[in-house]
Amino acid sequence: MSFTSPSVGSGGRTVRRAFEFGRTYVVRPKGKHQATVVWLHGLGDNGSSWSQLLETLPLPNIKWICPTAPTQPMSVFGGFPSTAWFDVGELSEDAPDDIEGLDASAAHVANLLSTEPDDIKLGVGGFSMGAATALYSATCFALKKYGNGTPYPSNLSAVVGLSGWLPCSKTLSKKFEEASEAARCAASFPLLLCHGKGDDVVPYKFGEKSSQALSASGFQDMTFKSYKGLGHYTIPEEMDEVCVWLTSKLGLEGTSS
Repeated sequence: MSFTSPSVGSGGRTVRRAFEFGRTYVVRPKGKHQATVVWLHGLGDNGSSWSQLLETLPLPNIKWICPTAPTQPMSVFGGFPSTAWFDVGELSEDAPDDIEGLDASAAHVANLLSTEPDDIKLGVGGFSMGAATALYSATCFALKKYGNGTPYPSNLSAVVGLSGWLPCSKTLSKKFEEASEAARCAASFPLLLCHGKGDDVVPYKFGEKSSQALSASGFQDMTFKSYKGLGHYTIPEEMDEVCVWLTSKLGLEGTSS
């Protein structure tokens, strides 16, 4: 699937960025289908590696959809192409957000969920840059619109972010103040953020500050878990936490060994 978005280039010209998303991998539920979760990989990865891990989790009632991000030039790599959900210039709190790329990826996620049955609960999760896109999707859901103002269509039930950060965090509180419905929506929306204290790629403070920004904006049902010594990867203890949390928040019938 491709997603084309207009942007204004030099001289006021409109330049359209085309986003060609890669292959999507699906893990079918082993039990009764109760929830569908789109899971987003990190920078330079693809949907296949996460689908293999998610298939091993004791969550028989979840259908996992693992898309692959577009291959696009990355500013952080000096323009060298990589699979990425949006462009990143640098990992700093002052770096500009690629709203166009974030909107395109959030729209791709919403489109993947759009054909799920009405009685199925919908979620988004991700690792690193995928976590950032998942958290961005949560804010779009609460605000009922993308960053470009287009209505957000999906009815999400939960979002998980591992080793990630919150894009557009500095403007979030202001946006929520301007949208009275957003705070009400956010108040009961469940979020799980997990971050390793030894993360040398996405610093722990980014995860911590992201959780604080979400709380300040009105996300009251938020869990932030830290892991001493954990770097930029996942461990069984963390995935166990994700399983227990998803089972609880999505009202699943239970786990299987």
